[in-house]
Amino acid sequence: MTDQIELELAEGVSAIDPALWDSCACPETRDGGRPYDPFTTHRFLSALEASGSVGRGTGWDPRPIVARAGETVLGVAPLYVKSHSQGEYVFDHGWADAFERAGGQYYPKLQCAVPFTPCTGRRLLTAPDHAETGRAALLAGMAQVAENNGLSSVHMTFCLEDEADLAEGAGYLHRHGQQFHFYNQGYADFDAFLAQLSSRKRKALKKERARAQGFGGEIRQLTGDDIRPEHWDAFWEFYQDTGARKWGSPYLTRAFFDALHEMREDVLLVLALREGRPIAGALNLIGRDCLYGRYWGCIEDHPYLHFELCYHQAVDYALAHGLARVEAGAQGEHKLARGYLPHITHSAHWITHPGLRHAISDYLEAERAAIDEDVEVMTEMGPFRSKG
Repeated sequence: MTDQIELELAEGVSAIDPALWDSCACPETRDGGRPYDPFTTHRFLSALEASGSVGRGTGWDPRPIVARAGETVLGVAPLYVKSHSQGEYVFDHGWADAFERAGGQYYPKLQCAVPFTPCTGRRLLTAPDHAETGRAALLAGMAQVAENNGLSSVHMTFCLEDEADLAEGAGYLHRHGQQFHFYNQGYADFDAFLAQLSSRKRKALKKERARAQGFGGEIRQLTGDDIRPEHWDAFWEFYQDTGARKWGSPYLTRAFFDALHEMREDVLLVLALREGRPIAGALNLIGRDCLYGRYWGCIEDHPYLHFELCYHQAVDYALAHGLARVEAGAQGEHKLARGYLPHITHSAHWITHPGLRHAISDYLEAERAAIDEDVEVMTEMGPFRSKG
């Protein structure tokens, strides 16, 4: 590559040609199949912008970065200028508080991520023939933007492990997190999965599912054209209730769910209906080899219905459609008893201030050791029968 590499910050993903973006984000869709990661596609990220879920007044100002060498696009990355740390799921509030108590200014910062989406995927979206050059250029470019504009930091969250390793080699700090994922070991169905559990756990899950399914109505899995506009009216009510309890106010706007309706072939909506009326629901997005659980809500409380709609129904769908895993979102040790095993997640952090960088580096070293040990212990505590 002899051309000089140039970096550009766009006014939003919607300002970038969809074919250009997706040639880097999801080149695998050229065969007509689903993207591996539905969240980094042009249509998902631009829907966040068009719906007002990100942009002016939200604290998520989109500034996606494009790396070029002459006329050749090497790669792109979703990048945001952040004025707070909400909607990220990799918590740095303590870092911000400490830096500002010491007289520093932590915000604004740069966030390379999919807003409100704690799902692992590529963040350095490179053209297939330019992965090495493109990833290096994007990492250096984001750090340079922070340095040139006096920003405290760059945070690349829920990235792939090899991206975090590469970033560490470029001077970023590598952070571990933890989630719980279900792995399909070639199970024919849910009963085949249950057969691999200890007797006590198997009986408990059977009772739990029976109790949940006995709420007095029916549970339906909807995808594609089976999802109708009125289903989003119901889910919006569920989402508002959950958002009000968890975050104070919902991150996503009502208009975003209208945009999601246009992507409904990549959506699994699990609804509990009583007398024909939706009373609870779980929203998932479907990737090429993974089902991603995202949101849940209800207007009636019924025992274990949350676990049924969010976890067991997701497993049912993944097994029926040959998906390799289910990612059920952030946190939640209660998932362990339901066959979801601990999984280490990765992020990378560029810290411009030497003192803050040193303090965070020490903290992350101890945090990584604690998380790695926790994952090992919980894996041993899982519900599966002992192989010995």
